[in-house]
Amino acid sequence: MNGRTVRDLRRANRTAVLQRLYFDGPLSRFELGPVTGLSSGSVSNVVADLVADGLLEEAGSVDSDGGRPRTLLRVAPGSGHMIGVDVGETRVRVELFDLTLTELARAERPLTQRSYDVEAIVGHIRDGIAEVLAGTGTGTEPEALLGVGIGVPGIVAHTPRSGAVVHGQTIGWDAVPLEALLRTGSPLPGSVRYFIDNGAKTLGQAEMWFGGGRGARSAVVVLFGSGVGACLVTPEVEHGRAVEWGHLTVRVRGRRCRCGALGCLEAYAGAESLLERWREAGGRPPEGADEETALTAMLAAAHPAEGAEADPVALAVLEETAEYLGAGLSDLINLFQPERIIVGGWAGLQLGARFLPAVRRHATAYALRYPAEKVTVDLGRLGPDAVTVGAAILPLADFFARGGRRPEPTPEGPAPAWRTALEERAPR
Repeated sequence: MNGRTVRDLRRANRTAVLQRLYFDGPLSRFELGPVTGLSSGSVSNVVADLVADGLLEEAGSVDSDGGRPRTLLRVAPGSGHMIGVDVGETRVRVELFDLTLTELARAERPLTQRSYDVEAIVGHIRDGIAEVLAGTGTGTEPEALLGVGIGVPGIVAHTPRSGAVVHGQTIGWDAVPLEALLRTGSPLPGSVRYFIDNGAKTLGQAEMWFGGGRGARSAVVVLFGSGVGACLVTPEVEHGRAVEWGHLTVRVRGRRCRCGALGCLEAYAGAESLLERWREAGGRPPEGADEETALTAMLAAAHPAEGAEADPVALAVLEETAEYLGAGLSDLINLFQPERIIVGGWAGLQLGARFLPAVRRHATAYALRYPAEKVTVDLGRLGPDAVTVGAAILPLADFFARGGRRPEPTPEGPAPAWRTALEERAPR
């Protein structure tokens, strides 16, 4: 006996049917049997349960060989909602999605002068959640919301007392109990769960489910923005693991990184340091512009319209950055031997359109020949919103793992651990 109960088996069967319809639907009951490995009787029972729960709906029919037309089934988009949040370098973005990840509403709060004040960020998230819910009329009904996924910079520790705690050294966050802070004064009922993880991991989730990583057994998804991070996905780490790739040392006693160490990859390849190096070399980023606007200007200076003279300083800094990125990717190739490397993040998408061939060339030159011959390096396919989409996938994946059932509300009892933790942190 493997210890599985009848309830476990039913949940696994519901998960198998839901996921297959989600990714490959619409499908008929007849088609679901072979692709899920379930008997026709099990498929009929599971489908009946899911239809009764409002999770599946009919999506037309197809002719069968000599028999009656077969009804097609699909996941019902309106049967659940998720919120995805990206705590990014220039803004906090909050999006509301239906069950098929169609965006229903969006709210954005700009971060002025790279302000990562904890209370300000918490306020932006709370306000954004309230705004997207009010904007669609979904209200705060717990049965309509599967959860809130949040991608943040830094290492996220999941603790029994305080929930998700963020160690964001590069943004000045030292053991910030983000989940506990969000629950205080939250616009959501206490039964709604928060799923908080590193932004590179949420990007990886999105690209592996719907983008450039789909179908790969092993991949590294790179988040290249103001800073640099990555998500590793292997058969052993199916849902991905964030790795602090940006803080590998690429130059002994090199430039000081914003984490405080010397010579980190992020100190040479992150968008913030890239613009600083351009400025130090005599370049002129637009005054008062945010990083995205400044990087666009740098690329335009290095590769101007036909007939205009290129800025040799901007071009030299960008070409050097491509080599640093390639060298950094070679470390990922040698360490993990992935099938694919996918470059995402707003800066990665901007730079990759022009410099990806150079990055590939440098990665191959610095890496061991055997794993380098087996890896492909491409841009992400989901655009700059991929972190938010991936954040929304966190509650969706949990929902699927539960067989399409929401966690049961916990009865009122002693003060929750996160509240106790907050009281302990309160000034005396």
